[in-house]
Parts: sequence; structure tokens; C-alpha cells
Amino acid sequence: MVKERPLGPAVRALRALILAGEQYRQKLAEEVELGLTETQAISYLTVKGDRGQSDLAADLGITTSAATALIDRLEAAGIATRYPHPHDRRRTLVRLTSKGHGIVEQSYGWLAAAFERIPEEQLAATTETLLMLAEDLRKKSDTIPGRDRTFIPSSRSTAR
Repeated sequence: MVKERPLGPAVRALRALILAGEQYRQKLAEEVELGLTETQAISYLTVKGDRGQSDLAADLGITTSAATALIDRLEAAGIATRYPHPHDRRRTLVRLTSKGHGIVEQSYGWLAAAFERIPEEQLAATTETLLMLAEDLRKKSDTIPGRDRTFIPSSRSTAR
């Protein structure tokens, strides 16, 4: 019989939370008729505030050209808008519009419902724990080397 690792139950619980979050994102995207990346961008703009295009690209793990196309889609849908950076006229920032904030407000209730079983006196500690886990997971994620896909030939390419 294999002995349970000490952190096994906690790691499984974190995985379950991540999976629930991914399912929530998929359902939200369907509900508001957006793609997953668009809903992720809305979340980053909600949590981090107005962002530059390259900042948003880094947040999402996409190229700046993909971020341009994403922001174009968000603007066309009336969800976000670009505006000039206040101190650097070469840059623009992206912010949510009232329609974008409406999507955030719509999803707020769904997220808030996840806390219904937590007693009010435990909310501050729960919030602190969630923020700590998010920060530590983000820091650890930053140390995981990604594949450099720049020079990896496509599986469809043929040798010549």
C-alpha cells in the first residue's frame, strides 16, 4: 500500500479548486458569448486595473500581436477600450467599459455564492489564505520553464 503524502489532500483540494475555476470560466464564457481568453482578459483588468497591451499579453501568456487582436475583439464587443497612456504618448492602456463592468458584476454573484457556507467571522482568514495561495502559485508558475516554440518545427512540416 502506498503511503499518502502529507500534502496530498491539500494538493488535491487545490486541484479541485482550479478545476472548478476552469469550469466556472467556461460557463461564464458561454453565458456572455465570449471566448475563454476574452473572459481571462476581463478578469485581469478587474483584478489588476487598467493595463498596457504588452502587460495584458504577459498576463495572458500570449504574444503582443495576439493581444492586439484580442483587444480589437473586446473593443468591437464594447467590453473594453483603449486610451492614451497619461505619461507616455507612445503607449495606450486598456480599460473595461460599462458593458465590461456589467459582465464583472454578473459574475460577482456566482463567485460570491462560493462563500455562502463560510461563516462571516472566517471570511477575512479565508481571503488571506486564498491570496497567499494565489501569490505562491503564481510565483511558482513563474519558475517553471516554458517551451520556446519559436524554433520548433510544426508536425505538419515536411523534411526537404
